[in-house]
Amino acid sequence: MKNFFILVAIIFSTTSQAQLVIGAVGEADLESSKFMIEMPNVTVQLTSAESKAVGEFVDTINNDFSFYKKEFNVVKGIGANGFNGPDYGFLKKQKISYFTEIKVFRRGPALNYELHTYNVGTKKKFINERGTFPSSNIREVAHQVADYIYQGIIKRRSIFQSKILFVSDRTGTRNDPKKELYIMDFDGNNKKQLTFHGGTVISPAISRDRTRVIYSLIRNLKSKRKRNINLRMLDLRTGKDILLSKRKGINSGAVFMPNNDNKIVLTLSHLGNAELFIMDLGSGKLKRLTKHYSPDVDPSISVDGTRMTFLSGRPGAAMIYTAHTSGVEKNVKRISFVGKYNATPRFSPDGREIAFSSWLDNRFDIFRIDADGNNLSRLTKDFGSNEDPSYSNDGQFIAFSSQRVLSRTKAVNNIYIMDRDGEILGSLTKGFGNCITPRWTK
Repeated sequence: MKNFFILVAIIFSTTSQAQLVIGAVGEADLESSKFMIEMPNVTVQLTSAESKAVGEFVDTINNDFSFYKKEFNVVKGIGANGFNGPDYGFLKKQKISYFTEIKVFRRGPALNYELHTYNVGTKKKFINERGTFPSSNIREVAHQVADYIYQGIIKRRSIFQSKILFVSDRTGTRNDPKKELYIMDFDGNNKKQLTFHGGTVISPAISRDRTRVIYSLIRNLKSKRKRNINLRMLDLRTGKDILLSKRKGINSGAVFMPNNDNKIVLTLSHLGNAELFIMDLGSGKLKRLTKHYSPDVDPSISVDGTRMTFLSGRPGAAMIYTAHTSGVEKNVKRISFVGKYNATPRFSPDGREIAFSSWLDNRFDIFRIDADGNNLSRLTKDFGSNEDPSYSNDGQFIAFSSQRVLSRTKAVNNIYIMDRDGEILGSLTKGFGNCITPRWTK
C-alpha cells in the first residue's frame, strides 16, 4: 500500500520578509503530489496591528495543518509569485500537484484576502475564495480558510473549526477547591470559562449543533449530606444556565442523542441503583434503558442513535458493555476484558470503534476496540496515567487527560491530543491548572 501525504510550503511575504513553513494540507501520492501555498502577497501598506493580524493568520494555518503530521509533510518555501497564477513549468519540475496563492488587499477601510487553489496536473483552478480580515479573532478566519483548503483537496472535514470542552480547577485553592467548565479551540487557543458556580463541575457534553452544553454540578456545601449531583444545561448563545434534573442521588454522565439534540441519555440513581435513561428535554419524560442490580453509568451513543456503550459493574468490576437503545436491557453485550477495571467508553464518529481507559500496570491507559468487541489496541503506554478519551469530529484524533507525577506529593493533569493510532501530538493546557474530561465537538 502506498503512503499518502502532501508537502506544503507557506510563505509569508511582508516588508520584514518573515517566513513561516507549515505542515501538510492534503492527501496524495508521496512520489508526485506535493502541495504548495504561497501566502500572502501583500499589495498595500499595513499598520502594525494589521501586520500582526496577517502574521497570526499565516501562523494559525501553519499550526492547523501540522496536526495531520502522518498525512502531510513540510517543505521550505521558495518565494512569493506576486499573485500572478501558477508557473506550471516550474511547479511540475518540482512535482507540485496543488498550488495555492493568497493576496492581501484593501477595499475601503477593510483588509481583505483572495485565495486561489490550482490543480497543477489539469491546470485548473478549483478554489476561488474572497474574505475580510476581522478586527478581532483572526484565528477564527484562519481556521475557516484552512478547513476550506483541506476540504477542497481531501473532500472531507478537518478538525480546524472544532472545539474542546474541558474542566479545570485553576480558580480553586487547596482550602476552597473549585472545578469549572471551559471551552477552547482544538489547538488549545482561545480558552474561555463557561461556568462560575464555585463548585465541582463533572461530565460535560455538547450538542451536535454546538449551541448547548449539559453537565453535572456538585455544590460546595458544608454539609455533605445536602450535596447532590444535579444536572444542568448551558445555552452557549444566550448564556442561560438551567437546572435539568435534581432527582435524589446521581444525575450525571449525560450525553445528547446524536440524531436528536432534544433528547439525552444519562445516569440516574433516584430508584436506588445507578441506571441509564433517555430523557426528553421538552417534556422531562424518562425512558429506561438498563435494569440490573449492578450500577450502569457513563453512556456514549453511536452516530445513528441505535446503540450505546456504557460502563457496568456486572462482572464484579467496571467493564465496557454495549446495548441497543430501543428498549430495556436490549442486546446487552460485554466487550472489554482488559485490565482490573475500565472507564469512560466513547464511540468514534462513525460508530465503528470505542475508545476507553483501563486500569493496567498500576495506571490508566487508553485502549481502542471495535464496537463488536474485536481488534483491541493499546494506544498509550509509559506516558503517565491516561483517561477520558474523546474522538475528534473526523475520527482521526483523540483528546484525553493525562496525569504526570511531579513529586511525591504533587501531580498535574493536562489535556493532550494523539492520533487514532496512539502517536502523542502534545499538550493543549499546560499551566492552566489541573485539566480533565475533554469533550470534542462534532
